[in-house]
Formats: sequence, structure tokens, C-alpha cells
Amino acid sequence: MNAPAIACVGAGRMGRGIAIAFAYAGQPVALIDLKPRSDADWQRLSADAIGEITASLQALAKLGAVPADAVERIASRVSIVRNDDADAALAAAQTIFEGVPETLEAKREALARVCAAADAGAIIASTTSTILVTDLIPMVNHPERLINAHWLNPAYIIPLVELSAHDGTSTEVRERLAALLHGIGKTTVMCGPTPGYIVPRLQALIMNEAARMVDEGVATAEDIDIATRQGLGLRFAAIGVVEFIDFGGNDILYHASRYMSRTLSAERYTAPPVVDRMMAEGRNGLKSGAGFYDYAGKDIPAYRLDVLDRTLGMLRHAGLFKPPVLD
Repeated sequence: MNAPAIACVGAGRMGRGIAIAFAYAGQPVALIDLKPRSDADWQRLSADAIGEITASLQALAKLGAVPADAVERIASRVSIVRNDDADAALAAAQTIFEGVPETLEAKREALARVCAAADAGAIIASTTSTILVTDLIPMVNHPERLINAHWLNPAYIIPLVELSAHDGTSTEVRERLAALLHGIGKTTVMCGPTPGYIVPRLQALIMNEAARMVDEGVATAEDIDIATRQGLGLRFAAIGVVEFIDFGGNDILYHASRYMSRTLSAERYTAPPVVDRMMAEGRNGLKSGAGFYDYAGKDIPAYRLDVLDRTLGMLRHAGLFKPPVLD
């Protein structure tokens, strides 16, 4: 068998999750450990990685997402590669996902090894959730092939992968990586080299505010979670955050922000300049014909019906839809 064209460097949780994602989609993948280990330590790591991959697939089988008799076949697409054999696996790979621990030292060591062994045309995609792609540039040769690919856990379930490129990342690399990920059923978004990408930056604010409400006695953890699952989360699963601003009206966000900045925290709730600017310009979203999006020529009744349809779809999916009482 030829060596896999996909490699995950780092045999920890993220590397294993990415490996499952490719194996699930029918693609062989090399899960590479770059740490020198004794035979006994290597056997333990290998057994643990294979065990976790198999257990994850078995859990999917229990939930009907994988045929029970396919678990071993899917798991067998993942090759666990020891440090001694890493260079050969890296040389054969055309896309390499780096997933070693989140320290600059660990990244520097891993990327030096990858660059020394990999083909010059291979994509190097760091899965870091904290280190900017611009900080990794000095650690690689051919920086035009460097990009960050931030997967959301569990990587084999959540469809979104956030891509963050630097100015020198080639268009070809961006397109090749996006096409590869789309081919295994993932959705990609592109964001600039800024801390938190898109999802972590949004969710950190929400999680901190939820923890603060518990600490202040505003609501119980249980009630906050119910409100999140049946209100906030359900709505934002049907309509995007920025789309939601336009749908309800930027003016509503403007006034709500001013009130909460006075009564709760100016630091946390003062609206960004764009909200004030759009308010002054009368760009309040759907109701005014323009906001973050332009609604010129859009069939507004059809759009509103589509948003309602999406929301009803999420209600039905969550088992929360209640038919009307007709008698």
C-alpha cells in the first residue's frame, strides 16, 4: 500500500480526531508521533491511540452513524507511525496537519522536522487554537504553503474548520486545503490572523458571561443551559449572528448595548464603532434595506419565510416543535 497523502503530526486528541475524520470519509491517513520513545512506551501510545479511535467509532456505531461491522475497517485506514518512521511518512504526505502541544517550543521543533522531511509542495496546516499563523512563519521554509486550520472538537463530528492564512499564503494552498476539507464533508471559513479565530472569540465571551451570571446568582447553571439550548443556541443554529443583527435591526442592538453598558459593564457592552456608524447612517438591516448585508432587489417576504423555515427545522430537530391545538 502507498503511504497516505494525509498526515497528522502529533498523536494526541486533536490528531486522533482529524485522523478519524479522514478515515470516516474513506481516506487513509498517517498519525505521526515525533517523540522518541522506548519500545514499551511506543506500544502503550499506539495501543491508546488505536483504542481511542476504535472507541470513538464504536460510539458512532451505537448511535447509528456507522455500521457496526465497519468500525474496524474504518479504523484500519489510520496508520500509527513511530518517530523512527516519521520522515518517510512526512515525505509522502501532500497535506500535513500539525497538532503538537500549544507551545512555541513544541511548534518550532515539530515544524523544523516537518520542513526537513516534507516535499516542498506539501501543505503545512497548523491546528493551533492559540498561536497566530504569522507567529509560525519563521518556523517554516516555503512559508507560502503555511496556513492554520482550526478544527472544532470533536473534529470528526463538527463540520466547521476555520482557516487562517497570512499574507504570503498562496491562493493555491488556500484552495487546495479548502477543496480537501470539502471533500470529506467539512465546511470552511476564512479569517485573518487574529487571536480566537471566529468561533472561540465568540464563545469565550458567551461562556465567561454565563459563568459570571452563575457567580452573581442571576440564574442557575441549569437554567442558563436550558436558555442556551432552547433559545440562544437554537436561534443561532438557524440564523447567523451577523444575519441576526440585520434581521432584528441594528437599532435594537444599538439601544440594548447602550442600556447594558450603563447598567452592567461599559467594558463588556459598549457597542463597536460600526454599530454607532450604521445607526447614524440609518443602515438598520432588513427594515431599512441595508445593514451588514445589502437587501436591494431581495424578495423580502420569501427571505422571511426562509428564516422561519430554518427555525422550524431546528425546533423539529430538537424535538421542541409543538403542533397547534385544533379542537
